[in-house]
Amino acid sequence: MNRILVTGGAGFIGSALCRHLIKDKGYEVCNIDKLTYAGVKESLSCIENESKYQFFPIDICDGASVKTIINIFKPNIIMHLAAESHVDRSIDGPSDFIHTNIIGSYTLLECAREYWDNLNNLEKDNFRFHHVSTDEVYGTLGPKGLFSEETPYDPRSPYSSSKASSDHLVKAWYHTYGLPIVITNCSNNYGPYHFPEKLIPLVILNALDGKSLPIYGKGDNVRDWLYVEDHAKALITVAEKGKVGNTYNIGGRNEYTNLQVVETICNHLDNIKPKKNSFSEQIIFVDDRPGHDLRYAIDASKIENELGWKAVENFETGILKTINWYLENEWWWKPLRKNYSGERLGKK
Repeated sequence: MNRILVTGGAGFIGSALCRHLIKDKGYEVCNIDKLTYAGVKESLSCIENESKYQFFPIDICDGASVKTIINIFKPNIIMHLAAESHVDRSIDGPSDFIHTNIIGSYTLLECAREYWDNLNNLEKDNFRFHHVSTDEVYGTLGPKGLFSEETPYDPRSPYSSSKASSDHLVKAWYHTYGLPIVITNCSNNYGPYHFPEKLIPLVILNALDGKSLPIYGKGDNVRDWLYVEDHAKALITVAEKGKVGNTYNIGGRNEYTNLQVVETICNHLDNIKPKKNSFSEQIIFVDDRPGHDLRYAIDASKIENELGWKAVENFETGILKTINWYLENEWWWKPLRKNYSGERLGKK
């Protein structure tokens, strides 16, 4: 029976992972999350009473508490997702990103290393530390090409730089101390329970509220979109089957410009909730974000060929599921909109 410690399990990707581990895999899960603004405990309401699930509101920078939980729970897999993750917020306030993403990752690595050092040989062989990262560490692409696992790091924002730093720490703990690690770098996620400040839920909810739909620059920045439920399944595949010391890129092979994403959402809303004028008339173009990377695109061949994972949802099917989820789950997002109403961040 796998016993999996998840950090950041109340976040967008982390909660999808926890739900998948409990509902579909039947694993024992211990979730630690500081519950910052983007950590939404209600995202886990469907599993919170499950006997195999437990939650502790702990900061990964609190080494003593992390060490205690690890020693009590005795995981054979640690899946590290806890991170500050919004690029715009990293522009306005980089300090939190440095603290959580770098110092927090270092603290967790040291707690994991001490725990692993005291396991017997069989337990050591079966242990994995899975670090979950982003394709943004690779920087930006031109019109052609894909990020592979061999692409040199070239982060451009405080967020991506802090994640690149944590990636390097994890690799160092493998090479220096022998800690059995795997790393995944994913493309842009979307889907249910996505915090309302991110592009796709922001556009859906602003459209429904009759607000403007701001797009940076000309809207020609390209992202490779990955449905969050597909990502959750990829993560556990890597944790279970990934080769120690390896990195696996996870992508949906769904490249769209930001303008195409917003127009697709508007077209679906026109069909689902028709009104006099098209929702696309709410689109406005605003000054671009500082250091805005032009294009991200993942080559997911390694995880597809070596581990047998492949994204199920294409963007058209996934975005329709996402829109319908937000229309049907006002109970989840409406309280969050009271504290975050859709204002633009990252203008510095």
